[in-house]
Amino acid sequence: MAMVKKKTNWKKLLAAIIAIMAAVFILQLILIGWAGGIGPFGGLKEVSINNMEGNRKEYDFSNLKPMENSPLAGGRICILGSSVTMGSASGGQAVGEYLAARFGTELYKEAQNGATLADRDGSSYVPGLKSIPAEEKFDLFICQLSTNDATLSFPLGGISEGMQLGDFDTSTVIGAIEYIIAYAKETWNCPVVFYTGSYYQSSEYTAMVNLLKKLAEKWDIGVLDLWTGKEFNSISEDQRSLYMSDPIHPTKAGYSLWWGPELERQLLDFLKEE
Repeated sequence: MAMVKKKTNWKKLLAAIIAIMAAVFILQLILIGWAGGIGPFGGLKEVSINNMEGNRKEYDFSNLKPMENSPLAGGRICILGSSVTMGSASGGQAVGEYLAARFGTELYKEAQNGATLADRDGSSYVPGLKSIPAEEKFDLFICQLSTNDATLSFPLGGISEGMQLGDFDTSTVIGAIEYIIAYAKETWNCPVVFYTGSYYQSSEYTAMVNLLKKLAEKWDIGVLDLWTGKEFNSISEDQRSLYMSDPIHPTKAGYSLWWGPELERQLLDFLKEE
């Protein structure tokens, strides 16, 4: 008996192969995203953040108590920055919230993930700064020395001889910093301080910190330096695991037990000299 050879339906076979490949691709995206702390819709995984040891309830800022005889008690502070200031790995509790709780002040926060000092594409500190209402009253203006500029190797630029807003090239890191200082002083007439991150391997950020300190002399601003203190940065691996979600972003424990107390100490020293 002769065998009947079945005709292959190539269209159906091709469609099946494409469907399988698409499913595998989507699955890979989901797995990569969730492994990196990214949810299915592009946001940080709230569950992952909450499950970090350094974000346990005992480290919540609601446990912080105001210091006695705070020089800023009853005042208002403004803070400008990127993800470290936002608290992207600590549920939104970060430097501004810590200092406001300890110094007994109200807080105005302007922070965006990925924001840079240098204004290269419109997503920098400068538009964020200008979005803060000029009629606000602040007793202190705090700005984060963003690590994003170092990561992206944005040009440092040089220190200007001028003191007016039009004197600065905001497409460079230093030009943007000078613009921010001049704008804050002119608009809110209050003390200005910058704060750095804790140390990690980055020659670019080291250069930024060094130039910031030179700018402090020109502008009479404060620099809350977590970068260069060897004793401060000499913590155990267990502590680092508790305090940091990665080399740049602290957890609640990192802010409340490590960064916060040192920033507080340096800020008090600065305010005594004002």
